Amino acid sequence: MSTPAVQTGRPPSVKMLINGQFVESKSREWHDVVNPATQEVLAQVPFATPEEVEAAVAAAKTAYKTWRNTPIAARARVMLKLQALVREHMSRIAETLSAEQGKTLADAEGDVFRGLEVVEHACSVGSLQLGEFAENVAGGVDTYSLRQPIGVCVGISPFNFPAMIPLWMFPMAVVCGNTFVLKPSEQDPLTPMLLAELAQAAGLPPGVLNIVHGGKQSVEALCSHPDVAAVSFVGSTAVGTHVHDLASRHGKRVQCMMGAKNHAVVMPDASKEQTLNALVGATFGAAGQRCMAISVAVLVGEARAWIPDLVAKARTLKVNAGCEKGADLGPLISKTARQRVLGLIEDGVREGARLELDGRDLKVGGYEKGNFVGPTIFSGVTPSMKIYTQEIFGPVMCIMSAASLDEAIALVNRNPFGNGTGIFTQSGAAARRFQNEIDVGQVGSNVPIPVPVPYFSFTGSRGSKLGDLGPYGKQVVQFYTQTKTVTARWFEDGATTAGVNTTISLK
Repeated sequence: MSTPAVQTGRPPSVKMLINGQFVESKSREWHDVVNPATQEVLAQVPFATPEEVEAAVAAAKTAYKTWRNTPIAARARVMLKLQALVREHMSRIAETLSAEQGKTLADAEGDVFRGLEVVEHACSVGSLQLGEFAENVAGGVDTYSLRQPIGVCVGISPFNFPAMIPLWMFPMAVVCGNTFVLKPSEQDPLTPMLLAELAQAAGLPPGVLNIVHGGKQSVEALCSHPDVAAVSFVGSTAVGTHVHDLASRHGKRVQCMMGAKNHAVVMPDASKEQTLNALVGATFGAAGQRCMAISVAVLVGEARAWIPDLVAKARTLKVNAGCEKGADLGPLISKTARQRVLGLIEDGVREGARLELDGRDLKVGGYEKGNFVGPTIFSGVTPSMKIYTQEIFGPVMCIMSAASLDEAIALVNRNPFGNGTGIFTQSGAAARRFQNEIDVGQVGSNVPIPVPVPYFSFTGSRGSKLGDLGPYGKQVVQFYTQTKTVTARWFEDGATTAGVNTTISLK
């Protein structure tokens, strides 16, 4: 695998992938890729020029003419090779991811593995892309449906999962016969570029996968390009709403997975130690930078006495650079992200929430310049506070209370987001009632982060999602294909009919 080429007078540059070639950008705008624990500049990423974005889409459009007719088995074999290569290079990918994003090595490997599961599912495209057939729907007439690719597809991926989300996107798109242009986050583009090298080594033909870098200008150019058929986005609500509106106005299929405020409802009969571990891990893992993180714990009835136990458990977590052995969570992605989280913590104090655990003044020896915030816990949080109404995207737990399960369900359902939620209880009846009445797309019973395995679909809902189909599983095959229905009748040579039929029925 290659490394970024060095340009005189500046750090290594991140290349683009266009038509099967890793090329240097001619851009005049470059941004630093920074290690969030040390502030070391790892590389510089270009913001692609309009001509480079155009070249990537043109390459994908040309490649689509032949790739769409590539046999399904041949496409599946590329995915088989890709999953083998990702496994082989797992450690290197995780180390790169940890350095540029800040995750612990264990969490970085988890990031890669959850994406790898989708690649493995893509290997079964032979059954996923099957159509339907009905014989003799009328006399001598058969009807069947085909699932065909739709063309050039675009993926816009976020900083918090630089391996998993790209692997959710391009493998399923290309295995269905489409071609793809990926625009990864400019904050951690090195990991997606390693995945692109592996995809090329696995046998993807030139132009089937392309990567360009950049910010708003690149995103808008891709969303409005006349040769793009579909756009998949994962990221913030503000950007996702803009992407959805722009791409929809230009006639694209769009799916946008956006912000969240995920609640965990804790019943008094829950298994205490298991629940405490689950809540602390799901809240503070990856420094809280997960769209599926548990950011609100709703303690019901006597479970409200568990606050000191949650605080004690959170105090045991070790905050350090992701590369350091034993670290439970690393730094936030950037100085800007850290300042935003600190500002929201200050808002919580000012609005009257009780600060049970304060992570603002955390110092990590040897990494004094790092973007660290320690585990932080508020109790007494109310629905009007900014720490509740806004997605903090940092290691902050908001504790709320409810007198009953009914009250807890009503609280969760009033929140505009619907990405994920969970209930912790030993009562099957309570869990079943919760899953039936809760208005959230993904529900866990004693599972804090209920992200489904890839042969199901990711089903966030309400304010967390725009578009009706999820980013993997059977739903994404529908997203990346169009159904063509054929009704056919064949006649023997010399056959005659009874005459002209002016009705719409077939007999």
